[in-house]
Amino acid sequence: MPSKKDGVMIVLSSPSGAGKTTLSKMLSNLDNFEISISHTTRKPRPNEISDKDYFFVNKDEFRRLINNEEFLEYAKVFNNFYGTTRTPVIDKLDKGKNVLFDIDWQGADQIKNKKLDYKLITFFILPPSKEVLFKRLSNRDMKDKLIVEERMKQFERDVLHWINYDYVVINDNLDNCYTKIENLIQAELTNGSKDYDSTYVRNHIEKLTS
Repeated sequence: MPSKKDGVMIVLSSPSGAGKTTLSKMLSNLDNFEISISHTTRKPRPNEISDKDYFFVNKDEFRRLINNEEFLEYAKVFNNFYGTTRTPVIDKLDKGKNVLFDIDWQGADQIKNKKLDYKLITFFILPPSKEVLFKRLSNRDMKDKLIVEERMKQFERDVLHWINYDYVVINDNLDNCYTKIENLIQAELTNGSKDYDSTYVRNHIEKLTS
């Protein structure tokens, strides 16, 4: 039975290229914070390590996990599957570890709908502009213009899900964005005052979607 000593679930979602993976890794350096490692059917990127960044599996293995109802959440993103298995997450939470989830809005919705007996804090990360996002995606390991264009189209759809998150944070500067998220987490954990301007967030989203 979950208690006050249990860990907290912290979800970071963003459109592709807005920085959720980098921010998750930075937050995992905090004391008592750990990233939940997802399973995926996509191929590793050059800098990724199997069983550290992701559990890389084939589609048959992923289907087996779905059929066995082992996922806390899973989703299909850009023709690949991503999912979080339940048991390791619950084990960490029960040991008082705070678990970070680097997942998209589909996975975040599923975790929210599970209504688990653990505190859940959700963040949606946005880029400062569409131009900056395009540059980030182009500079990443994506030399294929079609892939960049597909992700920009997906951005238009993903950004609409901001409304379902506790907090929206703009990643105009990585260190500032990290500090903002860390301060909001600490405020949530200690019932402290929160530095959060919802009007500024709404205005920024209007600019991104206009």
